[in-house]
Amino acid sequence: MTIRLSWLLATVCVTHLTAQQAAPQPGSLFPPTDLSVLESPDRAAWQKPDLIMDALRIAENATVADVGAGSGYFTVRLARRVGPNGVVYAEDIQSPMLESIKRRVSREGLKNVITRLGTATNANLPKRALDAVLVVDVYTAEAGQQGSRIRLLQHLAETLKPQGRIGIVNYTPGEGGPGPEPQQRLDRAVVESEVAMAGLRVLDRVTLPFQYLLVVGR
Repeated sequence: MTIRLSWLLATVCVTHLTAQQAAPQPGSLFPPTDLSVLESPDRAAWQKPDLIMDALRIAENATVADVGAGSGYFTVRLARRVGPNGVVYAEDIQSPMLESIKRRVSREGLKNVITRLGTATNANLPKRALDAVLVVDVYTAEAGQQGSRIRLLQHLAETLKPQGRIGIVNYTPGEGGPGPEPQQRLDRAVVESEVAMAGLRVLDRVTLPFQYLLVVGR
């Protein structure tokens, strides 16, 4: 998955920790030494990665990006989905995350992953080159100022092909289930408002067990 666990949307909390696990203080980065937390055995059951990729219309030979890739949970799934002739850009703002992803894709024999070190508002991705961009569990209320989030969305829009799509996966406000503290979650209406301010529009909405997916584009 993906996480842009960082000062990316400027201060990130632990979005993949279960409710019983302690999240770091706002403003801290997700510790690369804790990446195993992001690989819980039941994650596929409640996050529905195949459904998410289907909603983004990710197919064989596509060029896609995993923004805030973290442990590479979604990176490897995207790499298998697009196949050997497709390309996956795995982006994060912490170099140790990217080094971990390099080791992971090497172990799994995946040769179609390119890592990119980004910043809070620039994911360092090629312009007008991507069929889809996936942003999972990083768009939170504790993630800095609204302006930073909007600038990131504007940057991601510049990376898309004409029919490209951005998928934003976020935790539904409220208590219970995995994810960050309730006060760190953003209502879907807030994210949709910021999508509009970035000059984008919502193409689809998908309800997941503990999350929501917004598919957005031009």
